[in-house]
Amino acid sequence: MRNPPRSNANVTASVIAASVMRMLAVLFAVIGGACTAAAQSPSLDELISGVVRIKTFINPDGRTLQNLGREREGSGIVIDGAGLVLTIGYIMVEAHAAEVTSNDGRTVPAEILGYDHETGFGLLRTLAPLKVRPMAMGKSADLKELDPVLIASFGGRDMVLPVDVMARREFVGSWEYMLADAIFTSPPHPAWSGAALINHKGELVGVGSLVVGDTSGKGDGRVGNMFVPIDALPPILADLIANGRISGPGRPWLGLTTEETRGRLFVSRVTPDSPAEKSGLRRGDVIVGVAGAAPKNLADFYRKVWAVGSAGVTVPLDVMQDQEKRHVDVKSIDRLDHLKLKSTF
Repeated sequence: MRNPPRSNANVTASVIAASVMRMLAVLFAVIGGACTAAAQSPSLDELISGVVRIKTFINPDGRTLQNLGREREGSGIVIDGAGLVLTIGYIMVEAHAAEVTSNDGRTVPAEILGYDHETGFGLLRTLAPLKVRPMAMGKSADLKELDPVLIASFGGRDMVLPVDVMARREFVGSWEYMLADAIFTSPPHPAWSGAALINHKGELVGVGSLVVGDTSGKGDGRVGNMFVPIDALPPILADLIANGRISGPGRPWLGLTTEETRGRLFVSRVTPDSPAEKSGLRRGDVIVGVAGAAPKNLADFYRKVWAVGSAGVTVPLDVMQDQEKRHVDVKSIDRLDHLKLKSTF
């Protein structure tokens, strides 16, 4: 996991102001078009009241402190009447305490429930009612390219931005992270971390993760955001609530940050005390093989590693180190076993 890009507050006013007329048209479709009677349609403030501010306080010995900081802030989405809050995991991973604030200024403490490295989702639960309208979950699979949607972060209607879906495609992160069907939108929202992606029915279809420089994947340089699709949540939700993590050993984790440059896979960082470090891998190494097969690209590298087996399996790697080819056996672990996870209580 690496440090996600910081929100740029300076662009907030200009981005929102330039989109006012378009926002009104999209909002009409979202909060009115799905209902036959105006009385049945929630107001905009009601619709986005479930998008809340999250502030977390991280364990002082947390492994993610260097990259992500001791105190973190972002948005979350209330998804049920009991105060269950969905967010992007880097906001709350390794937190020992958290607080949630609604758009009307009410702040309540929250319990850390669970984190899933494979999707990037994080869950909290407020310890007192917020009196907000939970946001219903939709179907992210129904989204298509060029569909108009809304991004809403904490801060009320001033932080609602109409955007278009630019692509549905694979996302590959350098921190041993990959989504098969990520959602890419444009223009960029200035406060994307944990923000809600809302479809024309007023339903939650994604959770904000990153700002990206090429939303289409075609190299046209159109900046925007990447969202984790909500369809990835239902299969793991019960496990996260009950156990704080998905059941089973999970994928094998090595502790490498790997960058793909000119067709070569360079190790740009080795996580301290990780399986990769213990095996002698170093920054600057070039990965040239997994179990005897050369990976075609970063995505193929991950697929080959994960195909070896579940967390705990020994992953055989071939690397170029100091201009010499070297074979390295890496005893993998579950990513969550390396983190300093601790509940509020």
